[in-house]
Amino acid sequence: MIQHDPSRTSHYVGDDFYQSLIDSFKDWQNEDQEIIDLTLRTSCQILLEQESRLLDQNRLDDWLTLYIPECVYWVPATAPAGDPRTEIAVCFDDRRRLEDRIYRLKNDFAWSQQPRSRTTRLITNVTAFSTTVAHFLMVYANFLITEFQAGDKRTYTGWYGYKIRCENDRLRIAAKQVNLIDCDQNLRNLSIIL
Repeated sequence: MIQHDPSRTSHYVGDDFYQSLIDSFKDWQNEDQEIIDLTLRTSCQILLEQESRLLDQNRLDDWLTLYIPECVYWVPATAPAGDPRTEIAVCFDDRRRLEDRIYRLKNDFAWSQQPRSRTTRLITNVTAFSTTVAHFLMVYANFLITEFQAGDKRTYTGWYGYKIRCENDRLRIAAKQVNLIDCDQNLRNLSIIL
């Protein structure tokens, strides 16, 4: 059996992966599937707060440890998001591309990040939903990100959709969908991870 390293190849991104992603992010915010267990909801909120803190502190390598190896970071350019195979995306990064992005952002030659952006993220309305897939749940959260860079202040607002894997009492992110309220507008040079 061939062992694949998701940081070197995109072996897991194929039709089955895309279909699973589309199915996961379609019709998942049903009130009858909302998780009311406060312990699990709090765990989800802690995970999202930790992710926000790591991104604000520019601890990108630590941030990536919150994700499973076969992950995806998806910023659709359509609302509502549908099929990333047929729709334009601001970002659609698998593990390999995320590692490339982090490498570039840490490099002194990342001109779009000279000087480095300062950010603050606010996360609210965290809500968890059960799924029919074992060990997975979906999480919704609103966000507000303020970026200050080279004398310019930008604001990004929208909601996150997360597909979270629960294993061995640990929550890790399998997919993150960033739904900007202005996703179909000119976002200029988006050089931070949302």
